[in-house]
Order: sequence, then C-alpha cells, then structure tokens
Amino acid sequence: MSKLAHDIIARGDARIVAAPAHVDAPRNQVESDRNFEMPTAFYGATVACYLAFIGILATAFSTPGLIIPMVIFAAFIVAGFGVPAAWTRLKDNNSKPMTMGKFKQAGIMTNTGRLAPRDAAIQMLILPALIVLWACAVVVIAALV
Repeated sequence: MSKLAHDIIARGDARIVAAPAHVDAPRNQVESDRNFEMPTAFYGATVACYLAFIGILATAFSTPGLIIPMVIFAAFIVAGFGVPAAWTRLKDNNSKPMTMGKFKQAGIMTNTGRLAPRDAAIQMLILPALIVLWACAVVVIAALV
C-alpha cells in the first residue's frame, strides 16, 4: 500500500538508508521457451505455405504494378518468421526444438493436455494449407470470370 510521505519528511521522521550493495552476480533471466518445442520442419512448412500463397497470386495476377507489393509481402513473411528464428539462436537460450523422432513418439503437451503428433501437425498446418487453397480458389475464380 502506498501513502504520501510529505508530512513524514516535513516532520523529519523519514529514515535515510544506504543503497543496497551492488553484487556482480549474473543477472537471472526468466527462462522462456522461444521455439514452443515444435520441430523446425513445421515452421519451414508454414513459411513455405505463406510464400506459396504469395507466389501463386503473384504468378496469376502478374502486372508491373503488383511486383513491389508482392515483394514487400514476401519480405514481411520472411521477417515475421526470421526474427523469431534468430531469437531461438540467442546466447543462453537453453530451449531446443523437439526432434521429429521425439515428436512422433511423444506428441506435444498443450495447455489442455497432450496432443498426438498427427493432431498437433494438423492444428499447426491447417491455416497455412487453407490459405494456399484459398489462393488457388481465387485464381480459378478469376480465370472463370
């Protein structure tokens, strides 16, 4: 709880204490899992799906006016996954991604319980796969109209 100390200071009842001694001990960071223990192949598949989406649309609707926006979108996708990938390689990062073999044996623990490997892979890759299918549908619709 906080309280105003103006009256204590004015009365002269405030205590002055020395600053705590600075110890040159290593700073303890909060241990965080920066890779969510998922195998790296899933992240690569996700990036490949997003870049495939951009590639499909860039190929189907290739006009000189769309070259720069498509390159910018692709750069954002690469940066969006590249920066977290660099975070996993920082010094003192003890967390390692799960190997594909261990993932196939044990699955992965989530907040709601253990997921089988197949279910975890479906959960992680369903949105990127649907986005690629969406790009294919857009191209087919544009070709038929």
